[in-house]
Order: sequence, then C-alpha cells, then structure tokens
Amino acid sequence: MKRIAFPVVALTVALASGAALAQNLPLPAPSPRAMVMQTVGITEISIDYSSPGLKGRKPFGSLVPYGELWRAGANAATKVTFSRDVMVGGQAVPAGTYSLFFIPTAKSWTVVLNKNKDANTQAYQQGEDVLRFEVKPEKSPKRERMTYLFANTTDDATRIDMEWDEVRVSIPVKVDTGAHAAAAIQGHLDGNWRPLANAARYYQDTVKDLDKALALIDASLAVKETWFNVWVKAQILAGQGKVKDAYPLAEKAYELGNKDKYFFWKAEVEKALSEWKGKM
Repeated sequence: MKRIAFPVVALTVALASGAALAQNLPLPAPSPRAMVMQTVGITEISIDYSSPGLKGRKPFGSLVPYGELWRAGANAATKVTFSRDVMVGGQAVPAGTYSLFFIPTAKSWTVVLNKNKDANTQAYQQGEDVLRFEVKPEKSPKRERMTYLFANTTDDATRIDMEWDEVRVSIPVKVDTGAHAAAAIQGHLDGNWRPLANAARYYQDTVKDLDKALALIDASLAVKETWFNVWVKAQILAGQGKVKDAYPLAEKAYELGNKDKYFFWKAEVEKALSEWKGKM
C-alpha cells in the first residue's frame, strides 16, 4: 500500500506544481495593457487601456463593426483620468476617471465619456454619459497595435489621438491653467495664516514678547481673517493693557466664530467680553 500511495502523492504534487507554473508563466498577452500620461499646465491626463493588434485583420468595419459601441480598446474598459476640471470637445468635464467609448462609422466617429469608469459594452448605460460629440477620422501612418498618444500639447491644451491601422481619431482637450494656477496659489496663501497665528501665540504665551506676537498676528490677518487670529490679536492687545482696542476685536472674533462649527474657544471669548466690558 505504501508503494502505491507514493506515486499518487507525487502525481498530485506534480499536477499542483504544474498548475502553479502555468499561472505564473510569463507569456505575451494578445492585447497587452498600456498607459500614457501627459501633464497639461498643472493638470495630469492619463489613459489606461489594453492594446489589440491587427494580426492580419481589418479593424474598422469588420473586427470593430461600424455603428456599434466600442470600448476603445480590448479587455477591460478604457479609462481616462483628469486630475482637474477640463473641456473635452468643447464640453465641461469635472476632474475624475471615466470610461471611454467610440461609435465608429466610415465618415465620422462618436466619442463617448461615461461616468462609470469600469463600464464595458455590456455594463454601459447611456444615461451615465458625461458627454458625446462627433469627430472626423483621419488617415495616419499604419500601426499594428492600437495606440493612444498626446499631440500638440501646450500649457492650456492637448490632443488625445487614438491610432490603429491607418486611422487616427483625435479628441481635443482644453485646460484653464491660469485659473487652476491662481486657485492653487490662493489656496497656498490662505493656508499660511495658521502657522503665523500659531507663531504669534508662541511669542505671546511662551516668549512673552507681545510686540513680536503683534507683528506676527498682523501678518496672519493680512493673509486671511478668521475668528482664531482675530481673537489672538484681541488677547495680545489686552495683554498690552489696550482693552479698548481689544474689545471690538473680541466681538468680531465672536461673530466670526459663531459661523464656524469649530469655534472651540467660544467660552473664553464670551468670558473676555464680559470681563473687558467692565474695564471700558
């Protein structure tokens, strides 16, 4: 019995090892995955797709039938990602990831962006389209594998080209880089009020240098006025004995703070308003 069991066990191990080897065996994929990315100004645009080959076949009007929805690649959905809001084919598209489809015909193609980023032709629902528009196909140098690339890229625009066989389909994309840059700059500046306010509190509470604290809090207020830095300035002025100047700032901090769900010093401001009023 033992002499019979050993070959059976050995055969089982061999079969299992063979299955694992088959799963891990690196072989060329019929339609390998590909990715391409382009920065336009400060906006990143990427395309994630699977790239089918001609292999002696005619793609459009045959392998890819005319008049039918095509997932713009092979295997999984073709995904297009925009890191910021853009204009695609003259239509506004919010930042995000979308599935890309084409409906080809001999004379014009329909470009489709769908908000279901994982949609394939079976899961596709037209009600989830973000946009549709038509483009004219152009002749291009022959390509064995379907390829996406970016062309004519500037700080404010680019062109997404799909090329396969001798056909090129172009998708125009525009980006308001000036507005995006201005918003980024403003956001960076707006964020600087807090470290300046914290530095002012440090000089007020720890170093006991109220003049330095006052200069820092004024710099914070010049960036952005919040209940927090208004209240810090009120405390600094009160610490200098300038209660008449501090009181209206405490009132303003209280007014601003009541509009903020994180008004964590509300009780302290209310107490100061009551105490300082008696010293006016």
